[in-house]
Amino acid sequence: MVEKLKAEYQVDVEWRPFYLRPDTPPEGMELPDYIKQARNNGSEERLRSIANAYGMEFESTERIYNTRIAHEATEYAREHGMGNEFHKIVFRKVYADGQDPSNWDVLRSAAEEVGLNADEMQSEVDGGKYTANVADQVNWAYQIGVSGVPTYVINDRYAVVGAQPYEVFKNALTQIMNKKD
Repeated sequence: MVEKLKAEYQVDVEWRPFYLRPDTPPEGMELPDYIKQARNNGSEERLRSIANAYGMEFESTERIYNTRIAHEATEYAREHGMGNEFHKIVFRKVYADGQDPSNWDVLRSAAEEVGLNADEMQSEVDGGKYTANVADQVNWAYQIGVSGVPTYVINDRYAVVGAQPYEVFKNALTQIMNKKD
């Protein structure tokens, strides 16, 4: 869907970090009961339906993962011109393949898949090179009111919250383009 929007509207997309649960321990945690219950209200099926409409698979995660190193690894990838490609691979590994993004084997595999140096990436992330940058981006997201994922911020002014059908984005972009500032 993002690729379709980019082609149709000539927009740039940058994935930025956000911690939905900043208190998640490094090893992750069990899903809270309210999330398990939400799966039964049709939200999971809606996400699967949206993914399938774009030829993607969707599997719900069984845990809440700590995504700090995944976000920092994405900054490494962005710095090397492969941020969107790396993000797409990690997203697939988590939401189609059920893999844990806090696991270095998963991130190293994603790096290799897009042609990045996995050893260098892990060394730089483990060395803290991207920690402050990611923290600043997460703080910015909180400051502008982001409270859920995904949140799509358009022109640093407008937000579309949640996994939405293509038409929602198309309508939002059309309205923004037609709006006089």
